[in-house]
Formats: sequence, C-alpha cells, structure tokens
Amino acid sequence: MLFEKIKSEILAHNSYIVGAGGEAAVIDPRRDCRIYASAAGRENMKITKIFETHKNEDYICGSRELARPTGAEILHGSREAFGFGTAVREGETFRVGPLEIEVLETPGHTAESISLLLRDRSVSDDPLMIFTGDALFAGEVGRTDLAGEDRRREMSEFLYASLHEKILPLPAGVIVCPAHGAGSVCGGNISDREYTTIGYEAATNRLLSMDEEAFVEYKMGEQLYEPPYFEMMHRLNRYGPPLIYSLPYLRAYSAREVRSLLERGAQIVDIRSPTSFAGGHIPGTINIWRGGLPLYMGYYLNYEDPIVLVDDFNLDLGPVMRHFVRLGYDNIAGYLSGGFAAWFKQGERMERTGTWSPSDLAEHLDDPSVYILDVREIGHREKEGHILGSHHIYVGYLEDHLAEVPGEKQVVVHCDAGFKGSLAASILQKHGFGHVINLLGGTIGWEAANYPLVKA
Repeated sequence: MLFEKIKSEILAHNSYIVGAGGEAAVIDPRRDCRIYASAAGRENMKITKIFETHKNEDYICGSRELARPTGAEILHGSREAFGFGTAVREGETFRVGPLEIEVLETPGHTAESISLLLRDRSVSDDPLMIFTGDALFAGEVGRTDLAGEDRRREMSEFLYASLHEKILPLPAGVIVCPAHGAGSVCGGNISDREYTTIGYEAATNRLLSMDEEAFVEYKMGEQLYEPPYFEMMHRLNRYGPPLIYSLPYLRAYSAREVRSLLERGAQIVDIRSPTSFAGGHIPGTINIWRGGLPLYMGYYLNYEDPIVLVDDFNLDLGPVMRHFVRLGYDNIAGYLSGGFAAWFKQGERMERTGTWSPSDLAEHLDDPSVYILDVREIGHREKEGHILGSHHIYVGYLEDHLAEVPGEKQVVVHCDAGFKGSLAASILQKHGFGHVINLLGGTIGWEAANYPLVKA
C-alpha cells in the first residue's frame, strides 16, 4: 500500500496520495502537482481518483491541473455547486485497487466539506485512516467564520454535529489525516504533530470535550484573521482555477526595465532580509522575506499588475515562484537581473528604513515624538504582553488603517522578531511616511535585553 503525505511548507497544507493494486487516489492536491504523478509512477500506479475535501480558501486547488495529464475523476462534496468534477454524497464508496474510500459529509468549516474514510479491504473491514480536510486537526478544529457572520452559528452547529456524530464515533486507533498542520490560518491553534488518531484527539483536544452550547459559543467568539486573497481562492476553487500546464517562466529584467515597470504600476517585492532591505532598497517596493511570502503576499498584492522579485543573488527562485503559483498569482513576471547590486551599480535612487536595537527604543520610551507601532497578531500581544506605550495594528490590515498612524512622528515598528516589522515599515514608507524605524529583534530581542513586556 502506498501512503504519502505531501506538505506545502509555510502554508502548512497537507495533501495525500494513497494507492494499492496499481491504482492511486490523491486527496486535496496543490496546483504544482507533478509530485503526485512522480509518487504514483515510482510505485507503478495510475492515479484514477482525485478528492477535494472542500473548496479551500488559502490556496489554489490542484485537482483540475492533475486531472488533465492523468485523466483521473475529480470528486467533491455536493452541498455547494462546483464548476468542475462530480458531486459525492454521504455513504458513497470508491475503490482504489483493494482500498475503499467512503464519503462522510462533515459540514461546518464549509457547507460542502467531506471527510474520507479509508479501509484496506485486503486486510480488514475496519477503518484504517480518515482524511478530515479542515474539520478536525491535531489539537484543533476548523474555523467556522468563512461563510459569513450571518451563518457563523449555523456552521458552528454543523461542525459540532460533524465531529460528534461522524468522526469521533470511529475506533480510537483510526489515523487522522487533516488538510493542514501547525501555522495554518484555517485553524486557531493547530498542534505541531505530524500524525494523530481519533483516540488521542478525543482524550487531548479541549474543543472536543465541550458540550454543544459551549462549543458554539467558543466558535462564535473566535477571532481569526481572514486574508483578503481568500475571496479570490473561494471563487477560483468553486468555478475551477485556470490551467497553467507548466510553471511560469521568470524573466530577468535589467535595473532600468524594473524602474520602467515600477512607473507603469508593477508590483516590486523585495524578498531579502530586514537588515538588507533597511540598508537600501528600490523606492516603492514592499519587503516580504521568503518565508513570509505565502502568509502575507495575499494581503498586499493584486492579481493584475506584473510582480517582479528583488533579491541579492537570485538563488533558488523555483520554490519562491511556487509560493505565488499556489495562491493563484499567475502574474508573477520576473526578477531583477543581477540582484539588488544591479540597481545601485546603475546609480538608481535608493531608499532606506531606520533600524533600532532594544536599547535604542528604551532610551526613547518617553519621547513624545516617537510612535511605537506593534504589528503582531492581536492574540500574541494579549498573551505575551506589549511594550509600554505601544499601539496596535496587525500588519495584514495596516494599509486599511494608515490614518491612525501619525505621519509627523517617528514611527518605530515592531513585531516579535523583525521580519513582519520590516514588511510594515515598507508599507508605511511606500505610502509616504518619512520617518520609519524597524525594531530589530522585536519583542523577543526586547525581553532578551531584559526589558519588560506589560499586559493589559
């Protein structure tokens, strides 16, 4: 039997391929999907079934892309219309060689969510594992707010019923295979465990021990950020994302071509470290470090204007490009040839952002000309504490709250380490704020230097 979990790092997306007897099925594939065909090919298997557990909100689903070369059938839930594939319902079963996959309708995260119960009939009639999509995670359950506030109570009630009537009654040893791991925005606090079981979750997952009233009230009050690109993912995954056939070709642009593109509205993304960006960067660019691209590009980039990357040495841009493709940014166009050095060698104009250490900020805590802006998630601020006198705007929502930041003051931005702070500093500078400083080390460095965080 073939079983392989395929992880998309940073997005914390899990997809799976299972197979036996010369056939294989893929669950929740990503858009750059050659990896599944390669896995099946190594085992001399043909992919015949592709399952979508729900219309994902945080990445482009890859079922249409994978079905094109494999001819596999796409199967999805029936409670919402899709522009592609075949709807399946409670109790339907599908054979993949000796494996049997049974559909359980488990609405709550979305209306059409399904879970997939796997049995290996060549060994036993007992269920072996369940692919839960975004219904049940390790240590967490799916969010229920994405259908809109007017349906939040209804979806929370659906999810409670799905968990307690469909999933938890399964044998304790059934392996749980969720669509996301720790760090995903599709759940509040997913545990960092590669695998879990029904029995382990029943014993340790605090949300599963709540009665229905407590569970629904908890989900009603849950505060999770919703990146604006979710709306595009919802639309594309419902009606069918465009086929890309192959990964985009990244063109190398000269410094003068990049300047011309910028003047015509191109989106220039500097993927270097906060220190490199602070030392000098192209005016009007935003700074999203490599590891932060899947988390934050969806807040600040549109799907129309070309996107150009700026790095130091343009090393290993393949994984970077994949981040864009997985979120539907087919307008990724190219990169600055020669890296940022090519920009200053051409004598082009540069901008800089200031940097402070914790001791620098400590000396200015009482300075009325300094405005301290905390751009961490609100949950981090409330749990861990904040720097005395700081104000809060989450980095993803900063562009919508610029009027709250006093332009005449020296704005000192901080996060927990300095990376999101650099992104926020670049957004402020792009919008005309002339005195922006990033606190390198953020709250981690602040505490390491023995300065206190306070709690409200």
